[in-house]
Amino acid sequence: MSTIATRRTLSATTLIGDSVINTKKEDLGKVEDIMLDLQTGRIAYLVVSFGGFLGMGDKLFAVPFGAVQLDTEQHAFELDVSKERLKNAPGFDKDNWPDFADEGTRTRVFTFYGITPEGY
Repeated sequence: MSTIATRRTLSATTLIGDSVINTKKEDLGKVEDIMLDLQTGRIAYLVVSFGGFLGMGDKLFAVPFGAVQLDTEQHAFELDVSKERLKNAPGFDKDNWPDFADEGTRTRVFTFYGITPEGY
């Protein structure tokens, strides 16, 4: 009986720039950065850009890692959120990143995506 090996790790640099799509395969943006929780050593959230033109005017979103699934065939992250709903997501700009040490910020972001903030 043969066993097919699956990867259990990926370099963060191979994921930055990946597309973020929804379950309808609509483009929601791209991964700009991956934020680590230094206390747990786990990925806390993805920084996803959405909107704008040629990188100008993009709105940034903190998307909890538990809210996405990696689609290795599409080389994209899948997020179960419509484009319209994403427009109302808690966002931030490049000069004002969210502080996940703040319980209110964490709760607001995790609640929007329907994710329980495990480990926080």
